[in-house]
Amino acid sequence: MFDIFQRLGASTLGILERLGRGATFLINILISLPTVLVRPRLLITQMFSIGVLSFSLIVISGLFVGMVLALQGFYTLSDFGAEGMLGVMVAASLVRELGPVVTGLLFAGRAGSALTAEIGLMKATEQLSGMEMMAVDPVARIITPRFLAGLISMPLLATLFTSVGVLGGYFIGVGLLGIDEGGYWSQMQSKIDFHQDIMNGLIKSVVFGWVVTWIAVFEGYDAIPTSEGVSRATTRTVVHSAFAILLLDFILTALMFGDV
Repeated sequence: MFDIFQRLGASTLGILERLGRGATFLINILISLPTVLVRPRLLITQMFSIGVLSFSLIVISGLFVGMVLALQGFYTLSDFGAEGMLGVMVAASLVRELGPVVTGLLFAGRAGSALTAEIGLMKATEQLSGMEMMAVDPVARIITPRFLAGLISMPLLATLFTSVGVLGGYFIGVGLLGIDEGGYWSQMQSKIDFHQDIMNGLIKSVVFGWVVTWIAVFEGYDAIPTSEGVSRATTRTVVHSAFAILLLDFILTALMFGDV
């Protein structure tokens, strides 16, 4: 029994120690943010790598998610004679939940893992140590542009995902199932509130982008400088990001739409 409590305590201390190092790392990133303004080319390059190269994944995923939502929603709403509310159901589901959450998961799997692997490889090949020897701060030069690029790209990708998903629902609902086109758009416009729905979804995407990018760059910077260490760090990025997104989604939903 004593060994169980000992292992539990050691695991808890290890988690708290990593959280402390992660918080310190984040503070260093925030302090280095003004340096990105001096070298905007670094930010633009990382936004292309993180955001633009994720474009096709987000568009295709958003299209099919919207199409599936329309199919499932139509057969559910038809039981109550409310097929005209299909546009509202698709838009509300995407704007409030599926847009930010699914985009965050895709972002973690594609961009987050790539960031961790890239930074971890730099550490394994001693590129970061070489920059320190040349009096170049690797956090300001390598980490901060990637963090800021992820923070900016995530809301844009979530907006793109949601917009394409609504179009996918339109193609299925109007083109395939025969829903009235005017009713699809008019009901959506009248029921979806800008502040309550769109802005809250945007806030979620910003928070998810912040957390996922923070986890990705920290895991890469903190990785053991071996091939196995980089591989484990990349896996931790995806797993921890998924857990963080789902937990934060519950908390933010309770605060935004509940009575908490």
